Amino acid sequence: MAVKKVYGTPACPATMRVLASMLEHGLDFEFIYVDLKAGDHMKESFLSLSFGQVPVFQDDQDLTLFESRAIMRFISHHYPKPGKEQVYEAPKEQGIVAAWIDVEDHQFDPPASKLRTELLEKPLNGMSADKQVVAEAEANLARVLDVYEERLKDSKYLGGDKFTSADLTHLPNLYYLMKTPVKRLFDERARVSGWCRDLLARSAWAKVVDMVEKI
Repeated sequence: MAVKKVYGTPACPATMRVLASMLEHGLDFEFIYVDLKAGDHMKESFLSLSFGQVPVFQDDQDLTLFESRAIMRFISHHYPKPGKEQVYEAPKEQGIVAAWIDVEDHQFDPPASKLRTELLEKPLNGMSADKQVVAEAEANLARVLDVYEERLKDSKYLGGDKFTSADLTHLPNLYYLMKTPVKRLFDERARVSGWCRDLLARSAWAKVVDMVEKI
């Protein structure tokens, strides 16, 4: 019988996003490790699935998807978990969720990814962080978090009063940034800080972290 498959590298934020969505929805799947350092993603067999990027998701219904947010959106709509759906049926509410997914993609992720690279990835590879890049990214992230703090006055989560993909999509960068001095930007904002703790404490996310830390 065909099974769902996720191709990726556990420590890659995009792969982590898809793993979190799969586990939040209680889906069984086969994880296929793609060794980026060994160039597995550039082999012809993998290039035929995507543009050489991870993750790749294969449904058991002859569907292949790449781009982690597209995969996450598909999973939340196609495999809603009864009583814990990450989407709304009402267009207005779902429109709000979709907007905040885009906010993460276009506003939160760019400075967060720069900070992850400068403060975590560069030191692991024997390089020093670029202080100017860090300062600019911190300032940009702080402005985004000010908007989040205001939004969280009105609802427990970004997309409304329940956990949705608009929150889930932030988890990979939150996980990494909590390991850096940038954590203070979240701690300084009470609602944002509580939102982070809530997300990072989810049982499905703990399983993702376990996968990452075993590699």
